[in-house]
Amino acid sequence: MGNLQHILAVFQPYTLWLIALGTAGGIVIGALPGLTATMGVALLIPLTFGMDPVAGLNMLIGIYVGGIYGGCISSILVKTPGTPASAATVLDGYPMTLRGEAGKALGMATIASFVGGIFSSIVLATVAPQLAELALEFGPPQYFALSVFGLTIIASLSQDLLKGLIAGLFGVLISCVGADPISGAFRYTFDSTGFAAGFAFTPALIGLFAVSEALVQIENILEEKIKELKISGIWPSREDMRASAGTLLRGSIIGTIIGIIPGTGSGTASWISYNEAKRTSKTPERFGTGYIVGVAATESANNAVCGGALVPMLALGIPGDVVTAVLMGGLMIHGLAPGPMLFQEQPRIVAGIFVGSFVANIFMLVFGMAIIKYCSKILSVPKRILTVAIVVFCFIGSYSINMNAVDLYTMLGFGVLGYLMQKFDFSQAALCIALILGPLAESNLRLGMMKVDNDIIAFASSPITITFLALTVVSLAWPIWQRHQARRRAPA
Repeated sequence: MGNLQHILAVFQPYTLWLIALGTAGGIVIGALPGLTATMGVALLIPLTFGMDPVAGLNMLIGIYVGGIYGGCISSILVKTPGTPASAATVLDGYPMTLRGEAGKALGMATIASFVGGIFSSIVLATVAPQLAELALEFGPPQYFALSVFGLTIIASLSQDLLKGLIAGLFGVLISCVGADPISGAFRYTFDSTGFAAGFAFTPALIGLFAVSEALVQIENILEEKIKELKISGIWPSREDMRASAGTLLRGSIIGTIIGIIPGTGSGTASWISYNEAKRTSKTPERFGTGYIVGVAATESANNAVCGGALVPMLALGIPGDVVTAVLMGGLMIHGLAPGPMLFQEQPRIVAGIFVGSFVANIFMLVFGMAIIKYCSKILSVPKRILTVAIVVFCFIGSYSINMNAVDLYTMLGFGVLGYLMQKFDFSQAALCIALILGPLAESNLRLGMMKVDNDIIAFASSPITITFLALTVVSLAWPIWQRHQARRRAPA
């Protein structure tokens, strides 16, 4: 009876309205080149403050789902990926537009995104509770090892391993600002009481992802508007659906698995799915020429990542990708700590997120099919108007949480930092994950060592701890080995 009440809570008109609003907003954000689901979630987290947690968090999930899907619109219409997740969709989506089949390409992208999203939502609702039960066996040593393993996500998020490690270590250093978690002594506050609790997490995220992107957009403010296109014929044919059926299922499975593996993300999933679809196809030569199966492969995979990435975030407190790292800020703003205890202490929240994920994907399908004919108008929004609106929302959102001017300085500081990181090709995601996992690793290391009288052997003796530490070594060594193999295969 209790579970039924938790499920029905999502279908309250207010909650449904917020999910619909978040999904529609996410589609618009994803469709506009340069804006991402990450930025959209970071920007709107403050708006959820004061909302019911189920309603507020599901609005953010709607932005996530809509944002990942929305990226395909500009990929297909103007050969400009709206988000990194939709980069592979360009290969077959844009050639279809050149042939006058933009509507059909967008229709297949919408259906594929829905199939992948629903599949991963089913996996989320079935796998996450089981994983959380296992995690209840964790103590400080296990959480420390898990946090260190999570920090190795940084290696896979960065094209340059050294720059990724520098960004991650800098993030850990920044996370040390404020009171010591054990002794309470102030660290690196420079005698400023405004930083006694460390940097406010949400303003930092808004600065890192939203303000930095606004600064980048200001540089391109004089770019010409995208040419408007006419779109017709939005439904794929039966033959198209029959040819794409196996690809849709394969892409959904690939995307969900990659989403569950921390640090990979939608972009990786779409490329792997595309390559697998081409490799197993009887007509691989058609890929890249405007083949609708290629669109099905990429879009089913990148949206399947959404539900998959929520699994480790909810069950273990480890973000599956950059967007879920930002989503953790949404949980924290409501005083919720992601991890196994969330399932024990807040079953209403967990059940609401599970159901909300399904609802967001249904709204995505409805809105996506409804707006296809009008998609070109979304792309014609002047960048100067968009950039000014983003900056205004950044200031309002950052200040409204604590009504503290220090949060505005935090936002601006992280905005400049994020801008410089983009310019010099450092991973903002690596810094974000380090800000989240650094304090978790530190506090559990020190608590665990205190319990065993600083005996490192006793601290690291449990099978779970040893497993995660071994995975940490593998996770760090794997990209190094891949780069070594690539150099060996490269022509002299």
